Amino acid sequence: MITRRKFIVTTGLVTTAVWARPSLAFFMKKKEIGIQLYTLRKELPKDVKTTLEKVAKAGYTTVETYGFSTKDQFWGLTPKELKKILDDNDLKAVSGHYNLGSFLYDGNKDELIASIEAAKILESEFLTIPWIDEPFRRNIDDYKKIATRLNEAAVMCKKAGLKLAYHNHDFEFQKYDGITGYEILLKETDKDLVYFELDLYWVIHSGNDSLKLFKENPGRFKMWHVKDKDKNSNDLNTEIGSGTIDFKSLFQEVKQSGMVHFFVEQENNFAKNSFESIKQSCDFISKNIL
Repeated sequence: MITRRKFIVTTGLVTTAVWARPSLAFFMKKKEIGIQLYTLRKELPKDVKTTLEKVAKAGYTTVETYGFSTKDQFWGLTPKELKKILDDNDLKAVSGHYNLGSFLYDGNKDELIASIEAAKILESEFLTIPWIDEPFRRNIDDYKKIATRLNEAAVMCKKAGLKLAYHNHDFEFQKYDGITGYEILLKETDKDLVYFELDLYWVIHSGNDSLKLFKENPGRFKMWHVKDKDKNSNDLNTEIGSGTIDFKSLFQEVKQSGMVHFFVEQENNFAKNSFESIKQSCDFISKNIL
């Protein structure tokens, strides 16, 4: 299986109405269902146009991109060319995962500048950092250095009309002298400039509690990755509503989280094929959540 890391280096949902609470639409800008396009990493490089047409037909209205590089752009397409295909299918790239080259480690801004420009062309709201390479996250000082870089990148993003976000996996929850890397990132970054995209699957996979994070850091989790955990294998994903994650309690706390966008993601274990799986997840959310 091609992992997210390789690309970067080169949570059932509510099944009944949430009584006595305002609807999700009250807290979100509109009723929208997004998808992280990494879910379709095998299909996109082969045929971007057809793949995005199928994404729209499956019921999605927003997407989160991945894989941009100064060399290959978006699977061989320029940001302007990708924007046209998205527009043709009434899709909005509200966020994108961007590898910033070596910026987080040595401050080289070349890839960051190119990523900001790409995100602006796509008219995105967020530029999201999806990963920290292992050699650069081994202790407290490493995470403090990353936090400093995030603050710096966030200032550049704000000047360009963008917001910076950070996406987690499970490694950020490893403790160093009693404190986790994620706690350092939350504490050492400017809460008015640096936001977080909480991957609900990875939080649970690491043995942590998203609701606790919402309570302790209200308003900072502007985006979520909604990814279910397979009932039979702890390390596999599954279609939304088919797994073990209690999304009901999570979606009841949208206001406290600050969430304005969420993206379905499924990295593996498709029931039939990827397109049928993403439609199944979208249908479940549409019928049982929004």
